[in-house]
Amino acid sequence: MAATDLFARRATLARSVRLLSEFGYEQRDPARFYGALAADTAGMVTDLWRATHSEPPAGHTVVDVGGGPGYFATAFTRAGWNYVGVEPDPAEMHAAEPVRRAGPGSFVRASGMALPFADGSVDVCLSSNVAEHVPRPWQLGSELLRVTRPGGLAILSYTVWLGPFGGHEMGLTHYLGGARAAARYTRKHGHPPKNNYGSSLFAVSAAAGLNWAASTGALVAAFPRYHPRWAWWLTKARGYGSSW
Repeated sequence: MAATDLFARRATLARSVRLLSEFGYEQRDPARFYGALAADTAGMVTDLWRATHSEPPAGHTVVDVGGGPGYFATAFTRAGWNYVGVEPDPAEMHAAEPVRRAGPGSFVRASGMALPFADGSVDVCLSSNVAEHVPRPWQLGSELLRVTRPGGLAILSYTVWLGPFGGHEMGLTHYLGGARAAARYTRKHGHPPKNNYGSSLFAVSAAAGLNWAASTGALVAAFPRYHPRWAWWLTKARGYGSSW
């Protein structure tokens, strides 16, 4: 079965609209936003696993690089995974401390640029919307590949700069340029954006990711994560998408 066959069935227009509508809650209601994203992500990873393996995810380990305070832990545990969250920022890790402490999963404070796991030691290594926040995204990708066992899955998904959500909370103003968008946001809100262009937010393209993935010889599938299945032809454009 092709890697994306199962997931393609859930990649409907209704799903795309539902998820994109949740992005407006990221800042003011993170539990709502990340809860919806977590459930969808766990479903996507489980579908990709079932499409490439003849066994269910139960008992297998998923490492979530950039897992923050643990919003994804419950969703993955419910799907049968042994969840391990990795987060380098202590403030981010403790942003929802009751969620993390009361929920399932294990958590490690570490950088995705140098994961504290042995080569080939985990079944699935996932990075969701992290690569655009690091200055060397393909080093992050290489770490995902290094710790994933032969036959496992390394999943690198990120928000591309030229997509409508490339500017994150800066909105569509990022099309005016990252520095200009950050300055405009600061003037309007009285404080700099959480994701500041050039330090915690970088312009990463779909084309660059596809080229890197092809160079590893490990590419199984590539698709625009939030698009409905009939719009996946954008993958071949190698330049645009909302997240990959």
